[in-house]
This record gives sequence, C-alpha cells and structure tokens, in this order.
Amino acid sequence: MARYDKGHRDATRRHILDVASAQFRESGIAAVGLAGIMSAAGLTNGAFYTHFESKEDLVRTVLLDALEWREQRHKDNLANGIALETTIRDYLSPRHRDRVATGCPTAALVSEIARHPKATREAFTAKMSDIIALMAEQLPQGSADDRRRGAIAIYATMVGALQLSRAVNDRQLSEEILESAVEAAIKLGGGG
Repeated sequence: MARYDKGHRDATRRHILDVASAQFRESGIAAVGLAGIMSAAGLTNGAFYTHFESKEDLVRTVLLDALEWREQRHKDNLANGIALETTIRDYLSPRHRDRVATGCPTAALVSEIARHPKATREAFTAKMSDIIALMAEQLPQGSADDRRRGAIAIYATMVGALQLSRAVNDRQLSEEILESAVEAAIKLGGGG
C-alpha cells in the first residue's frame, strides 16, 4: 500500500472540490457526472468515496465551501469599511458575468438547488441567510427589519440580473441588464 505525505488526503479532497465546483457552475449539477469530475481531477472513480459519501454530499460540500468564501468576502468588506455599492458593482460586472466557473454559486446553481434534497437546501438556506445578514449590516438606514428586507431585495436583484446577463446572447442587452441592476440595487440600498 502506498504511503502519502501528511496533508495529501486534505489536498486531494480540496482538488476534487475545486474541480467539481468549477464544473457544476459551468455546466450545471445535473449535467456533471462523478466520472467526469474524477477524470478532470486526475483521479480514479474509486478515490471519490474516500472523500465523499455521494454526489449529493459533494454538491452540499461544494455549495457550503463556495458560499463560505462569498460570506468571508462580505465580512472582509464590512471589516474594511468597503461600501455595499462596491460589492454590488463588483458582483454585477462583465468580469463576473464572464467567469461562470469561478463566480457566484448562487447565480450559477440556484434553479437546480431548488430541486435538491432537504439537507442540501437547508445548508444553502443557512448560508444565504448569513450573507443577507452581512449585507443588511452594510445598509446605512432603517430598522433591523427594514435593512434585512432591503438586503434581500438587493441580493435577489443582483443574482437575477447576473443570471439574465449570462442567458441572453445579445452583448449590448447583457451590458444594459448589468448596468440597470447596479442602479436599482444601489437605490434599494439607499444610495444614488
């Protein structure tokens, strides 16, 4: 039996997560099979079950990992005094639109997540609630309930606009969708 360096298992798991995350966002969860993920990761299919119980376990782990990364960005922005407007403009940028494989997992996968088992949807819901709470903290005015409702509206606008901008095949319309959503989201946040 081959012996691996300390940390090899964690590094392999991380590699599988990264490959799966990119493939899920790029092609959709249903379209991506375990064999394709493992082949792209340079590993055998059997190695998958050393790290994950099932494809659904992988999906849930990928979602949590990607959303935790997004959540950390919001925390960093809040800690560094970066305005919500900056987050909105970054999210609704052509650069983000064009980088599906590394972009927001919510915009890439939300329609599929709605059809996944309860445990996956609960994990997604919890992370979304955390992100919404962080966005609400960045809103300058209103009661806690008003700021929460505003954050929900802003995030829904951002996710929906990013999805629409990716779906249309007219580049000018795609740009207009992004620009209009930036303006709308900033107004929802009390700016503009």
